[in-house]
Order: sequence, then C-alpha cells, then structure tokens
Amino acid sequence: MSLFSLQNIQKAYFGRSVLAGVSLRLDRGDRVALIGENGAGKTTLLRLITGAEKPDMGSIITSERVVVGYLSQHVEDICDLDSHSLVSQELTDLEDELRQLEIQMGHHLDDKQLLTRYAECTARYEALDGYDFPRRMQEALEGLGLSGDAINRPLSTLSGGERMRVALARLLLRAPDVLLLDEPTNHMDASAQEWLENYLQRFKGAVLLVSHDRAFIDQVATTVAELSMGQLTVRPGNYSNFKMIEANDQLTLIRTIKQMEKDLAHQESVTQTMLSHRKMSSYHAREKVVAKLSAELDQIRDRAKLHQTQLKFNFLPVQNSGDKDKQLLLASDLEIAFNARTLFTQVNFEVRGRDKLCVCGPNGCGKSTLLALLLGKIPSSTGTLRLASGAVFGHMGQHVQFQDEHVTVLAELLSRFDLDESGGRSLLARYGFRDVDVFKSISVLSGGERARLYLCCLLLEQPDLLLLDEPTNHLDIHSREILEQALLDFPGAIFAVSHDRYFIDRIARKILGFIGTAVKPFETYENYRVYARAEQVQTDLTAKASKAEKAAIQDSQRSSPPKSAAFAEKPAVLSNLNKSQERKENARRKEMIRAAEVTIEQLEAERDELETRFGSDARAEDYARYAVVLEEIDATYVRYLELSES
Repeated sequence: MSLFSLQNIQKAYFGRSVLAGVSLRLDRGDRVALIGENGAGKTTLLRLITGAEKPDMGSIITSERVVVGYLSQHVEDICDLDSHSLVSQELTDLEDELRQLEIQMGHHLDDKQLLTRYAECTARYEALDGYDFPRRMQEALEGLGLSGDAINRPLSTLSGGERMRVALARLLLRAPDVLLLDEPTNHMDASAQEWLENYLQRFKGAVLLVSHDRAFIDQVATTVAELSMGQLTVRPGNYSNFKMIEANDQLTLIRTIKQMEKDLAHQESVTQTMLSHRKMSSYHAREKVVAKLSAELDQIRDRAKLHQTQLKFNFLPVQNSGDKDKQLLLASDLEIAFNARTLFTQVNFEVRGRDKLCVCGPNGCGKSTLLALLLGKIPSSTGTLRLASGAVFGHMGQHVQFQDEHVTVLAELLSRFDLDESGGRSLLARYGFRDVDVFKSISVLSGGERARLYLCCLLLEQPDLLLLDEPTNHLDIHSREILEQALLDFPGAIFAVSHDRYFIDRIARKILGFIGTAVKPFETYENYRVYARAEQVQTDLTAKASKAEKAAIQDSQRSSPPKSAAFAEKPAVLSNLNKSQERKENARRKEMIRAAEVTIEQLEAERDELETRFGSDARAEDYARYAVVLEEIDATYVRYLELSES
C-alpha cells in the first residue's frame, strides 16, 4: 500500500500552467529525486503534498496515520529563530507541563484526572525520546557539520546554512514516514553530504527530494522524476541511469522523426498526385491523413527539443597563441592567518595553459580565501605568487556584481563589446535571454540570470585562465551540464572552487584538497575524500583519547566532599520528586540501551556487507569505511556495557 499518491494534479498561477496532469505514487522504501529546470514547479509540488497549497484539479491521497516531514528552502518558515539548536519546543512544553502536574499531584495525590494526564504526557515524552533528545540532536548536528559553539547559540545568530542544518536534524529525529526535502544539500560540505547520504540510504520510510546535486542523487535515489512543461517523466534508478535511459529515448525519437518525415513526404506526394488527377474525394481524405501525421510529427519534434532549449555557452579562443602549456601561475609556500588562526600553510602548486584544476575542502577551510589571494585581493602572510606577464585572467565569484544595476541586460552587453543589437541579442539567446528578457533591468534578475549574464560578458574577454568560485550555484541540472561541456572545450586553463562533486569529476584533471591547514594534490576527487575521511578518523580518535586522559586526571585529583549532618537524610518533601527523577533516569537509560542495541545491529550488518566486497574489486573507500565501522562497533559496545551495568 502506498504512503501517498498524486492523481492527475493540475495547478496554474495567473493563467500559466505549472502542473498539467501530474501523477506519482510513493511507497515505503522509495527514494525519489525530483529534478527539472528552475521554475518548473518542483517546490510547488512539495507544497501541494504538505497541504500548504491546493491543486486546481486532481487528488492527493495520504494513507491514514502517515506522518509527513517537510524541509523547506526557507528555514524561517519551519524554525523559531529564538530557539536553540538542542532544544525542541514540543519537548520543552511537555517538560513544563510535567513539572506543573508534579506540583499539583503533591497536593492532590488521589486526583485521577491529574494522574491520567501525567501518564499521557510521560508516554508522549518517552515516545519522542525526550530524555535522550539533546545527545541525539548533537550527534545529528555534528554529522551534518555543525559543532562547537554554534550548537548552543540561538538560531537567530546562525547563518542560513547553519539554520538549515538544525531544521534538517530536527526533522530527521522525528523519524516521519515520509521525508520531503527541498534542496537539502545546500550549504553542505562533503562530510555533511556523505553523512546525509548514509542516513537516507538506511531510512525505512519514503523520501521525495528536490535537488540539483547529481552526485547526491546518484548515491540516494532509487527513482528519478523529471518535471518539464507541467509533465512528470519517471524512470527507475539513480541520475546516471536516468541519463542513460534518456539518451536511448532521444535516439529512438530521432529515428522515429526520420521515419515519420519519410512517411509524411510520401503522403504529401500521393496527395499531390490525387489533386493532379482530379480525384477530389481521395485528395481531401488524403489531406486529413497528412494533417494528422504532420501534427504528430510536430509533437514528437517538440519532445525531442525539450532539452535543447537550455543555456548554450560559447567559448571563444584565448588570445595567447604561444605555448599552450606555458606556466600561467606559480604559488610557493603560501600561508594565510587571521586573528592567530591559520587557514592554510605551505601551499605549493602551479597552473599551466591547459590545466583544469579544482579546489575542494570543508566549509570555512579557506578555499575562497585562496582564490582571493590569487586575485590579489588580500596579501599573504608569507609565500610567493608569480603570474605570467601578459596573461588575461577572468574571474567569476559566488556573488556577481555589475557597475550599473539599472541598465538592461542588452545594454550591459553592448556597453562592453563592439556588437550591434542583432549580434548582442543572438549571443544573449545562447545564455537563456530571449525575446523581452533582454530588456530586463539587471536589478530584477534572479541569481541564476545574473550568473548567466556575467559568464556571457566574461567569456567574450577571451581569458587565458578562468578563476571560478562555485560556478554551478543557481544553475539547474541541464544548465550545469551544458556549462561543463563548454568548460571541457575551453582552450585555456581553469582554476575552480567547487563543492559540486559531479562537476568536479567531469572537469578536474587535478585536485587541490584541504586537509586541516595543509593543501595537498590529488589525482581525483575520490582519492581526496578517502584520504580526508581517514585523517578525520585519526583526528577524532586522538581527540577522544586526549579527552579521556584529561577526565581521568581530573577524577584522580578530585577529593570526595565531606558529608554534612544537615544532609545526612533526605527531607521527606524531596522524596517524591527524587523518585520521579529516578523513574525518568531509568526510562532514559533503558531507551539508550535500546538505541545502542539497534546501532550495534546496524553497524554489524554494514560490517558484514562490507566484508562481502573485499577482493579484487574492492575500492579504497570500502576499506576506509570498514575501519570506521569497526571503531564505531567497539565504541558502541563499550557504551552498551556501561549502561547495562549502571
């Protein structure tokens, strides 16, 4: 039985159809990735499922008692910004009510209504795992890359990305039957993305997620559904499988078009023969056949062109006509430190005329700072940076700026380059600006439109080296893939900062990966992540050992406080409260024991599954993960025994 289903959903805004007969079914265990162009209606579909909006036609059927959890892109819609990360408002309200009930029960011990309500609140609190909520919330936040003082600060003081992680962690801890996730990997670094991937792979319910992160979809999705022109195309498997099936379908469409064109030409020839022989009855009948065939052919051609209306980037040859492998940039022993904190040190690399290099690392490690250093925006603490004389550098940051925000798209382009209006409009069409779009003011452009216009202007400058900071931000999947192909064809060098793993795998011939304050070269992104995970495991083990050693020293130095006669016996008034607290602690301990048992079972299953892979086909990351799993099993067993013996 499905958890929910959409049946012939239709939705329009101001006369524009967004969803035109969409149907979808989600069963337990399904993980469906919803993809499509920006503005195709993906978020609208999620809002319809949650009931935030109503369909114009069609029905949404949800099974009885199914709990749906929704992560919106707009965190202010789902979080109280005055709350703290480790606090659940529902649990806080329950705790307050339980305290009030305990006070009232102290005065009215025989009040059955109070006892019944107390039992209900306690059951609800235990069902929400309230005793263990802070620990589980902290583990989830740390897995998502949020730790340190950020965990204990109000949400109002956190960045948008940090707030989103808090909202996601709270949602995951609720363990709903259905997860609706709208761009869940936004602002996440690689470690957080991998943690979320592992969680969703083990999730027992159903997942419907909107994402432009193709590597994330490849790891998580069991089905991919593309929303285009109001219609939903559903294909089994992950994104790579979706593209393979799509390519085969496109090939079939092209063959069908060619055959139908032959049939249409034949029918038109027969029709003309009928007309020339004055067989008017046969002529009119044949005319209807031609019209019907022509209409069918137009529909199939439209289907074949669906993915040919995306951005079309055009890179002109670089100005340098000399050695294409000449050294453009040489960095030696670079180091940056702010307020006694070292971002990176002893950084050494070079960029030659045809290099395609990507910089990778966790959020806040210094990737964009390194790029700013190359652009001369900040001085280095130490080190040397040499640039080739006469080389033209082009740069695109995460937030593009224009000198005059009030001019039109076309006027901006014509003011920079020697183009007539016809040539300018033709060029802008390749970047998605068609018809009246070229007369939009820059100030009203979306983030993606601004990026496209900036790229259009940047590439006309014919740079030797492109310096790109998160170039795929704001672009949908099809636009990203066209950009990637254009960058592969670009004859100059590329130095890109990116967290888009799919983009990195396609573009980069070399990786500069941040490991702590060091920046090391790697041949592939996969090699970098295996190394980074192994380093993180070692760092965590060292930190745990140091913490345990410090705690042992403190325990040995701590003397037992002298007993006071005033506290030799517990006052009778505290007895009932202590018993209540003891019951809570026992319930909390039992829940933690059950959680440890489940964790051990899951880890041992993963360990057994990993062991089946070992052999000639085993990958390096399998062994790295195996080591982590063994360590987690040992740590969980220790915790289980401590809880059982207490």
